[in-house]
Amino acid sequence: MSDLRIKTIFANINIIDQQTSINMKFIVNSQAFSKQLQSISGVLINSNTVPIINCFHFHLDENRLTVKATDLETTFITAIEVETGSIEGRTDVAVPGKLLLDTLKNLDDRPMTMDIDDTSLAIEITSGDGSYRLAGVDPDTYPSLPAIDDTVAVTLPASTWVSAINKTAFATSTDEMRPQMCGIYCELTPEGATFVSTDSHKMVRFRRNDIHCEENASFILPKKPITLVKNALSTRKEECDVTLEYNSVNVVFRFDNSSIYCRLVDGQYPNYSAAIPKENPNKLTVDRIQLLNVLRRVGLFANQSTHQVRLSVRESELVVSTEDIEFSNGANEKLPCSYEGEPMEIGFNEKFLSEMLSNLDSEHILITMSHPSRAGIIFPIDDNPEKTDDILMLVMPVMLAN
Repeated sequence: MSDLRIKTIFANINIIDQQTSINMKFIVNSQAFSKQLQSISGVLINSNTVPIINCFHFHLDENRLTVKATDLETTFITAIEVETGSIEGRTDVAVPGKLLLDTLKNLDDRPMTMDIDDTSLAIEITSGDGSYRLAGVDPDTYPSLPAIDDTVAVTLPASTWVSAINKTAFATSTDEMRPQMCGIYCELTPEGATFVSTDSHKMVRFRRNDIHCEENASFILPKKPITLVKNALSTRKEECDVTLEYNSVNVVFRFDNSSIYCRLVDGQYPNYSAAIPKENPNKLTVDRIQLLNVLRRVGLFANQSTHQVRLSVRESELVVSTEDIEFSNGANEKLPCSYEGEPMEIGFNEKFLSEMLSNLDSEHILITMSHPSRAGIIFPIDDNPEKTDDILMLVMPVMLAN
């Protein structure tokens, strides 16, 4: 056999190997792809004990790439439209998340090609004159989705979910020793829906009377997945519907081409109704933005561990003051108000109070109080007779020095 014929045979073998070695190949705009992956990357965590959850899971079906990210408690799945080159052998691969995101972030805004080798799972990214190679991971060990059986479903506009999360998520606890208070408590009834959050220092109760569920249900949604839901929905330019499916253990949010699965927080939520004072004869009405700005200015001079501010109120005048004895700092400022009740002095944490006012939309607010040692209740003043929600915010007082 001549040398030329032998070289031709081996060249043909190499061509066949190269053709069959490509498992997945697709083309997509690098920056659009990066933005879509960033939206679900909040699920990923750096785990040394379970390295596979550091990865995205890719599954290609014609021109539809399904991307999954999980931390074992929360799973985010989204579908992305791509241009398909070929699919041979495997149709899925696990891709190191951080390295892929960092690579895409630094690519120019142009089409890129991703090739995944069927045997070695090596991934090659080609964009312009650049070529980048990273090692894929066997997808067979990627965690499977939780079972969602015997569920109840309720469908709401995306704006409703964003509003409920924005109004309540900030008041959740960060104390992992009390996991029930680290999420948002949901009560669904045929009459409406109630969302509650508290960290024992502050509490928010947000109600919607335009949400109806056939059966009564209550559960605690973890903060991480609901923050992912809010972020994903907030970036949309158009309204969409979000379907919530839940059972006694798991819940899934479905919208557009995305799904977010999570495990519900196990345990009993505190009796939040018992914490709301029923008799609050002292009523303070004040401009929300004016009070917020005063609190921010005066709060700069407060003790940086307690953030204590004093509200002294009588008739038509509110005085906000603070004093940091350790550094001889202090400030006070007056603003007009409307007040019904006995003259009163009460102390609050400026950070808590400012955070609450920042999450309200009304021009004026009503603060009702009974005693300097009991919680203050904040209501927005809204004259719209057609409004479908109401909100109550509770903030615990702090002990005032004489």
